[in-house]
Amino acid sequence: MLTRQSWIALGVALVLGLFAVYIANVYLTGKQQQAALSGTTKVAVASVPLAYGSDITADKVRFVDYPNSSIPPGAFVNAVQLIPPGKQRVALMPIGVNEPILANKISGAGQGASIAALLPDGMRAASVRINDVSGVAGFVQPNDSVDVLITRQIGGGNNAGQQVTDVLLQNVRVIAIDQQAKNDDGSPKVARTATLEVNPLDAQKLALAQEAGTLSLVLRRPGDQNNPVVETVSLNDLRYNLYGGARYPAPAAVGAFGGGLDGAISGAMTRTAAQIDAGSRSSAAVRRSAPRSRMRKPSPARNVVAPGHNVEVYRGTTSNSYQVRG
Repeated sequence: MLTRQSWIALGVALVLGLFAVYIANVYLTGKQQQAALSGTTKVAVASVPLAYGSDITADKVRFVDYPNSSIPPGAFVNAVQLIPPGKQRVALMPIGVNEPILANKISGAGQGASIAALLPDGMRAASVRINDVSGVAGFVQPNDSVDVLITRQIGGGNNAGQQVTDVLLQNVRVIAIDQQAKNDDGSPKVARTATLEVNPLDAQKLALAQEAGTLSLVLRRPGDQNNPVVETVSLNDLRYNLYGGARYPAPAAVGAFGGGLDGAISGAMTRTAAQIDAGSRSSAAVRRSAPRSRMRKPSPARNVVAPGHNVEVYRGTTSNSYQVRG
């Protein structure tokens, strides 16, 4: 029969053994993972430049070794996976030489080039009417970013029938111009329609805006941040800013004055007029409080009796001569 000391020694040995097995298992697993990450895998890349709509064929693809830790998501690791037998794939965006061919850059198996395949999740493609002026003289190209302006007439109140221009959308990507989703040479092209990438709500705004007024596209520099405060411009603003025309509030502040856009315009003009009047009163008060020492006093009139009984009177810088009878 084992003594108490023997049971204690057996328990300690069992715990140490389990701990040693755990440590060994962690060590071996780490070594296996490290070996797997340090290895390479064949990944499909383009052997020639692929433009939008180009067929993905075996002669345009080659496989290169990529580190297992750097394989991009959506990469193809074998030819059968990339080009299934009897099913064609096409490029949906330009792919450079030695650039990995990813699933989001090509069409599905057996599918052709489609604008719908270029849309991110939750986005829509909406077309708007443009011309040589509203389309920035043809300089708007696919994949450019634009702002959308709407020019319309407002009704009601004292400003009924007045034309205003609002910023409808900001930083919208252009998917296609007319029926072209690419422009290889980048030359300007006057088009009649532009297809924009928008969310469902913005698509509804575009549909309504085309019926309510005239839309214009404004080309913007890539990477520009959206302006958080936009203003409504009316006929009263068609002047140089030096004259200090009334400025109109952003759409988010329209409800602050009540009465919709008309109330916002009236409130902004009233507030601007009050600010101008207050500035005038302040300037007048400053002039009245100016030190008297800075004011130039007119010289007192001096009487000088000239020979021949002529009297010449000076008032400031003006002199008058008078004949004195003896």
